[in-house]
Amino acid sequence: MATPWIEQKKHSDKERWVCIYPAYLNSKKTRAEGRRIPLDKAVENPAFQEVREVLSNAGFNIGIENKAYSREKSHEPHLRGRLRIQFRNDDGSLVKPEFPTRESVMIYCGERIPKLKSRTQKDSKAQGDAAPGPAQGGGKKKGKKK
Repeated sequence: MATPWIEQKKHSDKERWVCIYPAYLNSKKTRAEGRRIPLDKAVENPAFQEVREVLSNAGFNIGIENKAYSREKSHEPHLRGRLRIQFRNDDGSLVKPEFPTRESVMIYCGERIPKLKSRTQKDSKAQGDAAPGPAQGGGKKKGKKK
């Protein structure tokens, strides 16, 4: 029974939304360091912007907060960022029935982040840098005059 002097929070209130830190999806972290999905589903160093892009494409309502994960040892600015997603409607039903649990949302992110345009372009540039090409320079060597 609800007490009349305490306001009941609805599922649409941002305080009730599910929190996702990029560390939950990071393949470089152990379970003790905060990874929450299996290693084969995890992504190498995901950024909160990538997680946001995947979840917004999936149709979730998203909130972004400038918070650092408590298990994160480094306090560098690029490691900050927490996402909140609306997981349930006010009546308690799922916003997206294809995602029955928060783990299913995180696994979906782990599968989709490597396919993002920003990730595929980085990979192709890295491969292009490693490919052998014409030698740079080739000018005269300078030395001491005799």
